[in-house]
Amino acid sequence: MTVVELPYTSAPEGIDGFPVSWWDPDAECTVVIARPSDDRGLWREYLAGAQRSYAKIGASQAIDVDATRLLRDTTLFWSMLDRKGKVVGGIRAIGPLTSPDQTHAVDEWAGQPSQPLVRKMIADRIPFGVVEMKTAWVTTDGDRNRRLTASLARTGCQVLAALDVQFGMATCAQHVLARWRSSGGVVAPIRSTPYPDERFRTKLMWWDRRTVANLATPDQTAKIVAEMENIHARLNEVSRYVRVGS
Repeated sequence: MTVVELPYTSAPEGIDGFPVSWWDPDAECTVVIARPSDDRGLWREYLAGAQRSYAKIGASQAIDVDATRLLRDTTLFWSMLDRKGKVVGGIRAIGPLTSPDQTHAVDEWAGQPSQPLVRKMIADRIPFGVVEMKTAWVTTDGDRNRRLTASLARTGCQVLAALDVQFGMATCAQHVLARWRSSGGVVAPIRSTPYPDERFRTKLMWWDRRTVANLATPDQTAKIVAEMENIHARLNEVSRYVRVGS
């Protein structure tokens, strides 16, 4: 097996170098990675889209409606903009984590026999760097939904480079597992949880920087590597500037 090594960044601790953006020709959208403070208008559009999307499937309770708390625990967020500049999808990152109790996953498994396992899996990985991805959504517009979802799945890899961590984690409903697996995500071997309610069977997924490029589907691997290199180059450029100018 050929092992594909994803590039490591040397971004300063202040998370400089954002926003980062690029055009995704397959999804026909511009992907923007930013901090909420970089563009409050874009942040509000992303959140509004998430609230509409979750409400359509009756899962509004899966979103923390406290905007202040969302702003406080979000390190970076991804927005996908169509040709007209409309936000048609996105996701946000929490971390790097210092405790399992910072995650939403621990709460989602509350009262379930597997909660101690969820907590342990997170705690064991924290020394190597862990980020939780939350509040993912894309437009429900037919074929565009499928193409945007493929692009969104790769954020599980992009965050590893953007925040220089080894592990990414996310919880997702059972019916979308295949889409997230396409980017090298692995389903944790624990029982699902009925979150946000009994209609759903939510699973925990992990992305490991050492293995994602080799576990991803062939159509995703080249894109993962190219996007990692783009983020890597941008953050290294900023890092060199900070060192020279300091």
